[in-house]
Amino acid sequence: MKARLPQGYGGGGASNLQQIARQAQKLQERMAQVTQELEEKDYTASSGGDAVRATVTGKMEVKALEIKPEVVDPEDVEMLSDLVIAAVNEALRAAANDKEESMGKISGSLNVPGLL
Repeated sequence: MKARLPQGYGGGGASNLQQIARQAQKLQERMAQVTQELEEKDYTASSGGDAVRATVTGKMEVKALEIKPEVVDPEDVEMLSDLVIAAVNEALRAAANDKEESMGKISGSLNVPGLL
């Protein structure tokens, strides 16, 4: 027994599948290109009124950390630690948000598990 599809369905199954595969390949290539571009970018953030500045790469690696000498207080290492953590986390958030926005533009906000 053969299944019958409603009129207008199933007429170009193989060609439609090939077209979808080509589109998916182009999407994948574009995403790889954007990922590489994002990984080459730097993101900088500061905390404590610019007392601490952190720079991270798009690969989510800390590239630079600048601390103004006047905030280095041996009596209050905890405050310096908090400023460093805040600056690094903000720079990482900026990198992650940029990646999310860039990939969202490419994928048209597709929500496919494992795609991004």
